[in-house]
Amino acid sequence: MLAVLGLGVGRRFRFLDLGTGTGSLSERILRRFPEARGVAVDYDPVLLRMARTALGDLGGRVRWVDADLRDRSWSRVVPAGRFDAVVSSTALHWLTGGELDGLYRALAARVRRGGLFLNADELRYPGTDRRLRRMAHSTRASAARKGDESWEDWWAAVEHDPHFAAEVELRRQRYPHSHQGTNTPDLRGHERRLRAAGFAEVDVVWSRWENRILAAIR
Repeated sequence: MLAVLGLGVGRRFRFLDLGTGTGSLSERILRRFPEARGVAVDYDPVLLRMARTALGDLGGRVRWVDADLRDRSWSRVVPAGRFDAVVSSTALHWLTGGELDGLYRALAARVRRGGLFLNADELRYPGTDRRLRRMAHSTRASAARKGDESWEDWWAAVEHDPHFAAEVELRRQRYPHSHQGTNTPDLRGHERRLRAAGFAEVDVVWSRWENRILAAIR
């Protein structure tokens, strides 16, 4: 993603990080590009607390924003002005097709002409590619058996940490139900929505099975 950013928008740019989580992608971008500035958005109070505590504002170069990407008013909470690039990593698969429609239209209004959108996520094969889907699922299942800490185990440990008690309670209020099983679009659905929103060039620039980086140029 960082290599594509450098090729697409140069070394001095303003970016928006959607679903930033603990801020790891924003941190990598800002360390790779010393002249870049960023705005990082998330709605999970636990992850935002981690990002703010661990990274601060990185010398005034990043601003953390609490906003729900499912709510179409999220763009009004983000600082004004257009962005050269928008990035996201393993976050947008929580959104439904209708929510992505609104998100991509909002992005088209906030990204400058010639600007770049990069989404690194699990972007599924179309439903017609049944055998490829089965092979991808088999690969994920095999990787999950290697003994690494699971997503569920990680969250269980965080929820028992008294330092995050207030944020964990707020998270339960914001997310009363699990994200698992969200009916999210496949790769073709993302491509179609980005083009409909006004992005001129849309294609995959890296992939490993269904883990892909989808790039779109405004």
